[in-house]
Amino acid sequence: MTESFLSILPQVKSASLADAMGRHFDHQYTIEGLISPTPGRVLFGRAVTINFLPIRDDIQNPDVHNFAAQFYKAIGDKGTGKVLVLASNGHESTSVGGGTKNSRLQNHGLSGLLTDGSLRDFGELADYDFATYCSGETVNWGGGTIMPYAANVEVVLGAVTILPGDYIYADEAAAVVIPARAVEKVFEEALKVETEDMQAMEEIKREDPNEIRQKGSPEN
Repeated sequence: MTESFLSILPQVKSASLADAMGRHFDHQYTIEGLISPTPGRVLFGRAVTINFLPIRDDIQNPDVHNFAAQFYKAIGDKGTGKVLVLASNGHESTSVGGGTKNSRLQNHGLSGLLTDGSLRDFGELADYDFATYCSGETVNWGGGTIMPYAANVEVVLGAVTILPGDYIYADEAAAVVIPARAVEKVFEEALKVETEDMQAMEEIKREDPNEIRQKGSPEN
């Protein structure tokens, strides 16, 4: 893949990408209701995942099931440009990290953090270069409730399945999950959607209100 579609990135948004996905797929692909300590910043990159599970003493190994171990397993040899996806598995109000743990994303050049869980330290996260989207902010530690159990496995955020390697786009409106094999055609379709919307706006400018009112009258 040449990733020539990256030139289109500044010209699209979550709405046009969602429309484009809908022209090719029937499954769920948008995640809404997210908030961000970096509002207005676009998140984009290929997903690496960590799956959080409710703590079970009989299977938890502190040397393995900790954030640092799973983070480095997730990003592999190079984190640059990747999006870390943290799946809370129904614990949306529980913290999956904060400014300290997630400083690793800054250190290793990741482009973003997406989670359906909550995050601590919005002020610190806002100072980092990567974009962040989550379900909410909390001051409470979540380590006594859930554990980072597995890296680079299929995860679910909301009703959306995310595979490692999927492309993630998120802005203030929503996050869109794009299969890697389809990313070029989805971006090209999204650009068509944007062009169609601009053309429609120009047509609306030229509308004759009297003509529309007449067509919409009961006698017609």
